[in-house]
Amino acid sequence: MAKEILTKENIHLNATLTDKEEAIRYTGAILVDNGYVENSYVEKMLEREQVTSTFIGNNVAIPHGTEDAKNAVKETGLSVVTVPEGVDFGNGNIVKILIGIAGKGNEHLEILSKIALVCSEEENIEKIVQAKTKDEIIQLFNEVN
Repeated sequence: MAKEILTKENIHLNATLTDKEEAIRYTGAILVDNGYVENSYVEKMLEREQVTSTFIGNNVAIPHGTEDAKNAVKETGLSVVTVPEGVDFGNGNIVKILIGIAGKGNEHLEILSKIALVCSEEENIEKIVQAKTKDEIIQLFNEVN
């Protein structure tokens, strides 16, 4: 049976991160620790960030690996990290929600569209940042189809 894409273990609330690199490493480490990706995937997430920022607006960044990182993905998964104090992603872009993505095949495209739907609503962003429990975040993502 396939792993759950988003579990409580994949969600870290109220993290304090000092910079973009630490934020991406932290988000990627959750995917590594929970068996979704190999260690090398985190380096590919940093590489991707150098090519183009994964900041998407609304205080959200979606760090993910480069195209050639696909072979480092074991299972499709998401990690969600809330940083209420925010972390600077450069150019004045402050990120309060990090959503790490690892997708097998083309599964990441479906996941990205679901994330975009959740994160396009400012009230959802606020709910995620203010979430007191991991269940609140899982429920929010499950409500969007």
